[in-house]
Amino acid sequence: MQDEREPQDAIEPIEVPHGELAAEVLRCLVEEFVTRDGTDYGTAERTLDEKVAAVMQQLEAGELVIRVDPEHETIDIELHQPR
Repeated sequence: MQDEREPQDAIEPIEVPHGELAAEVLRCLVEEFVTRDGTDYGTAERTLDEKVAAVMQQLEAGELVIRVDPEHETIDIELHQPR
């Protein structure tokens, strides 16, 4: 069955401020992000805590954002790019 929505009916991803998430939920999301297959952090080996801390700092600085895509039922951490 095809999706019957017209292209103009597509639901845009929603940016979720990281500060609005419970600390435990945010930590789990960031851990999942930094442990995904294919994630490359360069030549130096870093611990999970170091990777999580780096992403948290980037979220705090506004360099990264959390986006929820309700249409595809996904959540991701992405580079901040004003839309």
